[in-house]
Amino acid sequence: MEKKPLKRLPVGIQTFEKIITNDMLYIDKTEYIWNMIHLSNYIFLSRPRRFGKSLLISTIKSYFEGQKDLFKGLFIERVEKEWTAYPVLHFSMASGKHMEKEQLERYLLYILEQNEKRFGLSSDIQDANMRMSDLIVNVYKKTGRQVVVLIDEYDAPLLDVVHEEQSLPVLRNVMRNFFSPLKDSDPYLRFVFLTGITKFSQLSIFSELNNLKNISMNPDYAGLCGITEEEMLTEMQDYIEQLATANGWTMEEAVAQLKQQYDGYHFTWPSPDIFNPFSLLNALQDRDLNSYWFASGTPTYLVEMMRQFHALPADMTRMEGSVDDFDAPTEGMTTIMPLLYQSGYITIKDYDKKFRSYTLGLPNKEVRIGLTKALVPAYVHTNTLVVNNTARNMARRLAEEDVDGMLRLLQTFLGTVPYCHDAHSEGHYQQVLYIIFTLLSDYFADVEIHTPTGRVDVVMRTDTTLYLFELKLNKDARTAMEQIHRKDYASRFALCHLPVVKVGINFDSERHTLSDWEIEK
Repeated sequence: MEKKPLKRLPVGIQTFEKIITNDMLYIDKTEYIWNMIHLSNYIFLSRPRRFGKSLLISTIKSYFEGQKDLFKGLFIERVEKEWTAYPVLHFSMASGKHMEKEQLERYLLYILEQNEKRFGLSSDIQDANMRMSDLIVNVYKKTGRQVVVLIDEYDAPLLDVVHEEQSLPVLRNVMRNFFSPLKDSDPYLRFVFLTGITKFSQLSIFSELNNLKNISMNPDYAGLCGITEEEMLTEMQDYIEQLATANGWTMEEAVAQLKQQYDGYHFTWPSPDIFNPFSLLNALQDRDLNSYWFASGTPTYLVEMMRQFHALPADMTRMEGSVDDFDAPTEGMTTIMPLLYQSGYITIKDYDKKFRSYTLGLPNKEVRIGLTKALVPAYVHTNTLVVNNTARNMARRLAEEDVDGMLRLLQTFLGTVPYCHDAHSEGHYQQVLYIIFTLLSDYFADVEIHTPTGRVDVVMRTDTTLYLFELKLNKDARTAMEQIHRKDYASRFALCHLPVVKVGINFDSERHTLSDWEIEK
């Protein structure tokens, strides 16, 4: 029996109506929407870029406009009985990036005008605040129904200036002025929904809009954006089968590869496993695994902020903090954690309920490798081609279990790295080693792994072996190896069921590279 052709995957499509009318695959999120619109009249949701926020806004818009035919077979069709059509004002701030004050003010007037035209209205008011208020009242009067206001990417105009002391307050005041009528317009409003990436304090942006319900960490809405593992396994099985066939994998292997590459996001705890939707859809369409999400946005700004906050690359593998430390307003942050979390570069990994403390780390392989590559010019070498080729050749040596050959390659490479002021600290070489080992792609590296007797400088795991690296500076490899034995680091990993290889390395701060090493299997 011939298989029915698969529906097209909605790669890059952010309009609900287009997905439905073109019979594309749609993962039903309407139960979340139904629950959300009955939770509060004013709601805010924060999620990383390309996680489906715009599609969510579009779906809500179609629902409130009463487009019943678009929801056939979906949850909301089964529970909605009235299908009342409300007037919807839709504002996207996505095009308001990289603007000065006057440009941003003109842009806000432009998007107000676009909404006015949809309802046959016009206005010559030049103050965005007054014009927004006027628009809401006039739409209410013309239609006889309360107004729905949907604001997508509310923070887009501010992201590039979030830590510029001069520009941020100016643009923030413009946006605060734009949003301020929402509170006084309450009698005319049916529902208000805002999305963004970062969380700005309510006082700085939304003025007196103190009834705004933030559902970003609400467990009931953990799967609202993104694709849960359950949704992937039930709705995308045929696409996974095609991916498996194209790459010579079993179904189980294909699922494992997708999980390793794109899974691992949690926006609260407990939470279902959330896949990055942009990367997952692209991978299933191309039947290949690439860094789609990471390649779609340059992390230059992030790298600069990491340097400003003295954040080390290895720090991102494991961070701990309270919710106030990472789900915090970014304009006043004192650590890099809020920016890393809200931008999607780290995610929640665990929660200690007793001490109300969260463990955060890198979500998956795509982010781990992509971010590491982005950090290479700032932390290792400006010639990324040389670094990548070195890492590739080191991986080949490691695959042959030739640790000595791998370290010789590293020794030669480090001898070519330009001098930096941090080269006289053991921590510098630990970070460099972590970055290079992470670039080995199929292997997992971590630093400062705690044991009952101390901390292992670097641990690297392959499919067949666990490597323990102890680093010394201006001493000798024998001293490093003696510490591994004296503190019995290997016993900490007895349950990993992999053979352990111990490696003691000494770095020479004058030559800026390895001077000697010892390997013990």
